[in-house]
Amino acid sequence: MDTENLTCSHCQTSIAPGLLSCPGCHQLLYTEELKKISAEATRLVNNNNLLEGLRQWRRVLELLPPESEQFAIINRKVNELSRKVDIQKLEDHPAHKKPMPKVLASLGIVGLLLWKFKFVFAFILTKGKILLVGLTKAQTFFSMFLSFGLYWSVWGWKFAAGLILSIYVHEMGHIFALKRFGIASSVPAFIPGVGALVRLKQMPSNPMEDARIGLAGPLWGLFAALFCYVVFYITGWASWGAIAQVGAWINLFNLLPLSPLDGGRGYHALNRPQKWIATIVIALMWVIVKEGILVLLLIMSVANSLGKIEEDQSDTRALLEYCFLVVTLSLMTLIQPPVG
Repeated sequence: MDTENLTCSHCQTSIAPGLLSCPGCHQLLYTEELKKISAEATRLVNNNNLLEGLRQWRRVLELLPPESEQFAIINRKVNELSRKVDIQKLEDHPAHKKPMPKVLASLGIVGLLLWKFKFVFAFILTKGKILLVGLTKAQTFFSMFLSFGLYWSVWGWKFAAGLILSIYVHEMGHIFALKRFGIASSVPAFIPGVGALVRLKQMPSNPMEDARIGLAGPLWGLFAALFCYVVFYITGWASWGAIAQVGAWINLFNLLPLSPLDGGRGYHALNRPQKWIATIVIALMWVIVKEGILVLLLIMSVANSLGKIEEDQSDTRALLEYCFLVVTLSLMTLIQPPVG
């Protein structure tokens, strides 16, 4: 908001740019806009449009001083609403609406896999279109092109293209999760030789949101690596196997329980027992695959588990997602594509 040359209507004190309340009388500066946005947010929530309502309440937070009582009240409302949005997304999944046909149920595990594949295919047709969004943005496209040129000069165009697309899918996983919670962000921007990043214009309001957003990147990155491995397995093309292996390693590295990496954001939602469970899973995977990066994950996980923790927080879904990612990505580092 532009507060240049603004004067408080209540006490006539001059307001410096960037302030949200008067330093003299502490009057809020955007009361009319706050009322308007709050009314719209309430209307949306009452009409069960929780996501749009959540977006509007986040706009309200941007106009309130973080130290104010009003901010604390609206922040609690945002936290409550974000949990409802998270639950609503699960309940809206087709698997919660239609029972498995008897003919598929009779096939046991095979029928279950066929049933699940139906939902994966439906996801690709509906939500998968978000993958095209970033490619239409100049910032993403040109920074991607620069990174592609760098990687091409080192490893050749085939590996460079696969690596760039794997990183892109990872970042779009974050974008998808951010949109689910109505959090504004930039499109992905590639940094040649480093990777890519998404800048948040609004911050997550609670550890649950932070974990969903953080772990969404490695989850989407895992699916990209699995796709490359399937192509490698079917065709025998060595470059695809190399992309799958490197993609798995990069996403495993991102699971380091250290902020601002994705693993640190996932650990943000775990209590102490849950962190120790994740630590045990990491240790077991190191025994199985002997991947060096797991030693670093293990050391940092132990340190994180021994550190200060808010014991009242607990997120079973974040724990399951984190452990699933550690197991699958660790196993994928065992891929040995042929040389040449």
